[in-house]
Amino acid sequence: MKLGAFTILFLDRSFEECVSAISEAGCACIEIGCGGFIFKKHCDPRALLADRAKLREWRKVVDDAGLDISALSSHANMLHPNPQISRQHLEEFHDAVRLAVELGVDRVITFAGCPGDSDDAKQPNWVTCPWPEYFTEILNWQWEQKLIPFWRAQSEWLRANGDVRVGLEMHPGDMVYTPEKLLGLRNACGDNICCNFDPSHLFWQQIDPSVAVRALGDAIVHVHVKDSGIDPEIVRVNGVLDNKPYADEANRSWIFRTVGYGHGHETWKRLISTLRLVGYDDVLSFEHEDSLMSSAEGLRKGLQFMREVTIVEPKGKTWFELEEGA
Repeated sequence: MKLGAFTILFLDRSFEECVSAISEAGCACIEIGCGGFIFKKHCDPRALLADRAKLREWRKVVDDAGLDISALSSHANMLHPNPQISRQHLEEFHDAVRLAVELGVDRVITFAGCPGDSDDAKQPNWVTCPWPEYFTEILNWQWEQKLIPFWRAQSEWLRANGDVRVGLEMHPGDMVYTPEKLLGLRNACGDNICCNFDPSHLFWQQIDPSVAVRALGDAIVHVHVKDSGIDPEIVRVNGVLDNKPYADEANRSWIFRTVGYGHGHETWKRLISTLRLVGYDDVLSFEHEDSLMSSAEGLRKGLQFMREVTIVEPKGKTWFELEEGA
């Protein structure tokens, strides 16, 4: 496995400074944000594709730092009921895929999306309860009329435009927020609809990430390294569906944390081992959203923690396997 980092850690720096910081921290890979909800400060796919000299210069910055590009990320809501927003997000996703093909990168990260409750809706509607009955009607309409048709079309488009795999991140507020939802969409739409596995969103939902990995198996094509800290006293009173501002850390039932500050070595060793068990032996990409420490400190401490738990070398044969083969 290889350690990497997401460029959104250093949005306050130039692309060159961002790449240098990630390389100097000891990462082997870089995940590059380029559209949707992610600022295009470090990568504007359309502009790069329109200027080959600029693209070569941009790529040289990454190559000279000795980094591999693990994925391009265009986290978006391509099902937003506002057509202006959904159209822009879809165009940026397609631009990210085209750039990925040009760069030889086979993974683009995004969200499945969340539509409204009807064709007349103005804002997304995330349904979490089956009652009253109209909630079930809305949910069925969202899946059958919006989500599945959209991603079936995108699955075909991806195959026709370079065969890039899309890694959907399971995120509450989105239609796909659990392994069951992700696998349901994948089964309905195609095996190039895959998973960007971010355990932080599972921890606070009380989902065991290691068990989730076993369920997802080879659907996982990219992994984010991010933790969540749960406040058990607040959870006992208010549960985990906490929509207070992220900056209100003292009163939230959970907050995002740097790895090791939400869950310890045992949890992460089990998760890393389970990833290898199901065949994932690729990049672990840091996404820092810990509001209690800076990105630089979070990356530094997170890398130190992960170096202790990440399995780097290929599996070797045990003495009894060697004996059996003798």
